Amino acid sequence: MSAPAAHTAELIEFAAAAWGDRRFVCEDHASLTFTELLDHVRWAAAGLIERGAKANTRVAIWAPNRWEWIVGALATHYVGGTLVTLNTRYRGSEAAQILRLSGARLLITASNFLGTDYPALLAGEDCGDLATTIVLDDPGPDGFAALLQNGRAALSDPQGRVPKALSTARASVSADDLSDILFTSGTTGTPKGVMTTHRQNLKAFATFADLLGLNDSDRYLIINPFFHSFGYKAGWLACLLVGAEAHPVAVLEVNALLQTIEARKITCMPGPPTLFHSILTHPDLDTSRLTSLTKATTGAAVIPRQLIEDMRSILGIDTVITAYGLSETCGLVTMCRRGDDSATIASTSGRAIPDVEVAIVNPSGEHLVAGDTGEIVVRGYNLMKGYLNDPLATEQTIDREGWLHTGDIGVLDAEGNLAITDRLKDMYISGGFNCYPAEIEQLLLRHPAVSQAAIVGQADERLGEVGIAFIVPVNANHPAPEDIVSWCKNEMANYKVPREIRWVDTLPLNASGKVLKTTLREML
Repeated sequence: MSAPAAHTAELIEFAAAAWGDRRFVCEDHASLTFTELLDHVRWAAAGLIERGAKANTRVAIWAPNRWEWIVGALATHYVGGTLVTLNTRYRGSEAAQILRLSGARLLITASNFLGTDYPALLAGEDCGDLATTIVLDDPGPDGFAALLQNGRAALSDPQGRVPKALSTARASVSADDLSDILFTSGTTGTPKGVMTTHRQNLKAFATFADLLGLNDSDRYLIINPFFHSFGYKAGWLACLLVGAEAHPVAVLEVNALLQTIEARKITCMPGPPTLFHSILTHPDLDTSRLTSLTKATTGAAVIPRQLIEDMRSILGIDTVITAYGLSETCGLVTMCRRGDDSATIASTSGRAIPDVEVAIVNPSGEHLVAGDTGEIVVRGYNLMKGYLNDPLATEQTIDREGWLHTGDIGVLDAEGNLAITDRLKDMYISGGFNCYPAEIEQLLLRHPAVSQAAIVGQADERLGEVGIAFIVPVNANHPAPEDIVSWCKNEMANYKVPREIRWVDTLPLNASGKVLKTTLREML
């Protein structure tokens, strides 16, 4: 499927013409139609111009999921600027580091989210080139409402400077301009800014919407945070591409989520496996209230096959899709297809999307055959333009033949389905054998007492490393650790058997639902 526009500035205008007075974004106390979205984007864009924004200006957003985030991002694109996203879990020093590295001149943020005052966290920090901060919930002159009001007033004077400046800025936007810079997590060092363009992102997520079956009749509950590509690109951007309603969620709470699905007749919802497990095991679950929900995407963790089957049979979700991607590939590489069986969906991330190649290589860079495990490499239109101000890191990541080395370990089956085995950095070697935590975690999930599992390697004088498993039980009446170890000895090769089992109430997760292995290692 091709995108209906060359870049997001054109996409907003296309959507307003195509879907007009239909709702685009809906929250508890606010909503915008597609026409109103275009108006608000133009007002915000005019306001940004008054604050000094122009082509190539970097505008950062540090805020929870809400309609203003979308308007701020699209207004940035409308003036030819580049969006920089900041993780809402950052502390002040972490956010300041991204602001410095990105060269952001403007920041859109919030002063009260879950008790956090983001502007206050930046007090005393070196924020580099940052010159202007716009606060979503500030009713004063530095607030987002004032930005919209001032921009609207400026556009009402056709002889003024701003209307001409906005028209010139809008006309200058092209498909190959940078649309965003998303920073890697920095778990292995200084965060790196991943640069991608409008053309790449619109093509990738038009494909995503097509393979998922997302269309203008859908109401999409967006749980993943907007600062992440799956909340932003596979979330509201995908909705904008096909005319679907976007329903942002700022705080995830299962009771409220179930009420929202019923009240708004949500048809499509993404989420990590832990979310769907929480829904299925909710004591007050009434599936008759969730009949509107027919499409779901999941991933970011090991998935039990039973979970996929329960999502279909108990929750009645017809289409369940798993996918794989990373920031360096616009967030998308492979997807399952509608009609795939539960085993394929649970055990793989599907096949390469059209016009993208996926291969498996050994440490020497030689391509391996189906069934062999190695590093996943990707080639296609979706590869980043590079890391911001870091040509060496870019060269180390994308080889001379155009393959991006992901750092993920995986295997392709005969049909081209990709199974993610692990991260290279998470693999450990025990007694000379390579141990892939994701594989062992999948085996642990077969035990009826195990709800979630994560395993990390720990140094051992005799074997080099041994596995330590952190397990969330199904209920409080779980077996003793030694019983789980004994069970493992009958279910897996001896070098895979965890040396130690630790029962925990929860696993540490990042905002996209992935287990924080670094935190588990710190716990050791």
